[in-house]
Amino acid sequence: MATYTALGYGLFWVGLVVSIILYAVKRKWYPIVYVISVALYIFTVTFVIEAFSLSKNWILLLLALSSALMIGVGVYLSRRFKEDKK
Repeated sequence: MATYTALGYGLFWVGLVVSIILYAVKRKWYPIVYVISVALYIFTVTFVIEAFSLSKNWILLLLALSSALMIGVGVYLSRRFKEDKK
């Protein structure tokens, strides 16, 4: 399962380069935060898959649950941000 480690390091460097380019072009922080959150999500899921030696069905369940959790957190934070802005 060494491919997950290579994927994690590769994802980190690609995310870092994309973040630097986005900041240089747009001079805003929110695109960088999106790239960081996606990279962290993928890295975390691949780490859990490798650490616990999950089979195919458990990997799909983990991806589905973590996606639902992130969608819920995103909806909650976006509503809270809109309320604070008013």
